[in-house]
Amino acid sequence: MIQLQKKQVKIISVLIALVFIGSVVALALTQSGSGIASAASSSVGVVDYRQLAQQHPQLQSANAEFQKAVQDAQKEFEQKSANMSDQEKADYYQQTQQRLQQKNQELMDPIKESIDDAIKKTAEAKGLSVVIDKSAVAYGGTDITQDVVSKLK
Repeated sequence: MIQLQKKQVKIISVLIALVFIGSVVALALTQSGSGIASAASSSVGVVDYRQLAQQHPQLQSANAEFQKAVQDAQKEFEQKSANMSDQEKADYYQQTQQRLQQKNQELMDPIKESIDDAIKKTAEAKGLSVVIDKSAVAYGGTDITQDVVSKLK
């Protein structure tokens, strides 16, 4: 039984990490698809969205809050699942995962919005009409990552 609980803790931790990485990738993808049609006739800016997310001042507190939620969920799962059948445990585990994903999204959405806002303000100040993620650019574009980082602080 203890091995099963340790395995579940590992699975929860891996899923949380995947959700966070998926959120960052989703942010990058949403940025790379906006305004490509007008790129030929205007200035193009690029940002390293992953770097912006990692250097965001609220990220550490969001991660700490999320880790606390994970620990609370693990304790709750261990307490409530002690007398459950395997199927009930699996269902409850699924519900717990969904709650943790929702909590992660609640914590990350304000960070994503502030990054997007800082990118927009920086782009407007520099006269850029298109800003895309650096990973989608092979060559060219004005890198505004550091300017955006300074707006975030």
